[in-house]
Amino acid sequence: MEQEHESTDELDGLPVSPEVIGWGVASLVLTIIFLTFNTSAMVLGASFMLKLLAGLVGLIAGWIGALLGNAIRKFAQPDAIYTNGGALHLIWLKVFWLIGPQIIGLIVGIGLGCSLILR
Repeated sequence: MEQEHESTDELDGLPVSPEVIGWGVASLVLTIIFLTFNTSAMVLGASFMLKLLAGLVGLIAGWIGALLGNAIRKFAQPDAIYTNGGALHLIWLKVFWLIGPQIIGLIVGIGLGCSLILR
């Protein structure tokens, strides 16, 4: 017995929205990059367990920062954008309001989370 209006989209049943999962994955990747390629004495002198703890705190803080940035974007995003700069300036503004506040929150969250543990 098939229903007439059965939804074939499986994403409707997820308990968490895909953007929350996406920003969590972005936070994980960026935290690993931050801790791997950082050559400051603060990171190089830390033990493995301390780096692991800093990675966990950075992951959570970056994820929260990205979600806060998303909330700020949804609140402050303008309904219309007017520019004198031409098409490229308009594209830049559209891209900024698409991912800009989330990226800023992500980077600040990871930086603060890791540095609070490794100080």
